[in-house]
Amino acid sequence: MSVTRIIDFSQQQTAAEPCQPKPERLLSGSPKQTIQNHYASSCGQFNAGVWESGAGRWKVSYSEHEYCEILSGSALIYDGSGHVKVVHAGDRFVIPAGFSGIWEVLENCRKVYVMFEQN
Repeated sequence: MSVTRIIDFSQQQTAAEPCQPKPERLLSGSPKQTIQNHYASSCGQFNAGVWESGAGRWKVSYSEHEYCEILSGSALIYDGSGHVKVVHAGDRFVIPAGFSGIWEVLENCRKVYVMFEQN
């Protein structure tokens, strides 16, 4: 395999696709979001890219494992018991599959994501 097959996010011309939390998950705000999925494996289980969101609060339920690196902004992640994790630029963490809770973006938040979906 050639080095030309390496995916360099800074060299990709991937269009930012608009998205929003589903209405039934939205708790407050109207967060406009974009996703630039720079890589998708042929099996469909592995994806990597950049996500961005405006302020808002919504319910989440993860069927995939997700590595996150916050590039800018800040957010709160609440678990089902109300415990909170504050994340901001420079933070790196993994959200395991099976996590359910709430994401609350406080100020425009941009992150690199790497997701693995189990079968």
